[in-house]
Amino acid sequence: MFKGVGTALVTPFTANGEVDFSGLTRLVEHQIKGGTDFLVVMGTTGEPATMTESERKSVLDKVLEINNGRLKIVFGLGGNNTAQICHALESMDTTGINGILSVSPYYNKPTQDGIIAHYTAINGSTDLPVIVYNVPGRTSSNLTAQTTLKLAELQNMVAVKEASGNMEQIMTIIANREPGFGVISGDDVLNLPILTCGGEGIISVVSNAYPAIMKQMVAAATGGDLTTARKAHYKLLKMTDLMFREGNPGGVKEALRAQGICDSNLRLPLVQVSDQLRKAIQHENDNILS
Repeated sequence: MFKGVGTALVTPFTANGEVDFSGLTRLVEHQIKGGTDFLVVMGTTGEPATMTESERKSVLDKVLEINNGRLKIVFGLGGNNTAQICHALESMDTTGINGILSVSPYYNKPTQDGIIAHYTAINGSTDLPVIVYNVPGRTSSNLTAQTTLKLAELQNMVAVKEASGNMEQIMTIIANREPGFGVISGDDVLNLPILTCGGEGIISVVSNAYPAIMKQMVAAATGGDLTTARKAHYKLLKMTDLMFREGNPGGVKEALRAQGICDSNLRLPLVQVSDQLRKAIQHENDNILS
């Protein structure tokens, strides 16, 4: 259901910390022009942890308005309070939303049985397709391949966004999944390896700034043209390293600033990247676009 390039949208902010809706408009249009297949609103890259419920809704509403049905929309709704997530799913207006991205519970560090129970409750609270998000570096708990395959049996669980960095685990899921359950790369540096192993798509941070190049890479990789796919992948490899060197989304916002799409403002406790990294990102951005 969610194939190709998905972009984990940043949330542009003004210098005084307000949501920059003009920047958001330019960003969404940049994605559409670049060939992105679906947009992920309020994923980790969107900084939802430091936004109010009202702000998160206003960003979603604006993206829906700008998009106007052109691309699929996935809304990030996850956390470590299962009852709260289920209530939000049951009470929210889902008009225009094509799916939910729900991160595995963080901080609590549940067992695998607890994770399965968490997603089973979510499955019963919505009719929307749900993408399970496994990112141990943020949650401090890993969804094993066996857990993910178990979750795939639930009616609304349609894919996993895999950001564990464990290729053996990812390949085990791909090899043993039921037909129709997608495997999506959630780690930009591993996009090409995951696609060549059988993944269907990516949810990317880097594609905020370079959607057309990322689209070329994914289309070539899934179409079997590995020469073209490798060329696009390596064109973005250095920038991928730079973007994550001082955390996400500070790096990608600098690349977006360099292109005049939005400013690089963040909300505390995140801070803008160092001057040295800023100059490196600017230089590499010029190389990529030259």
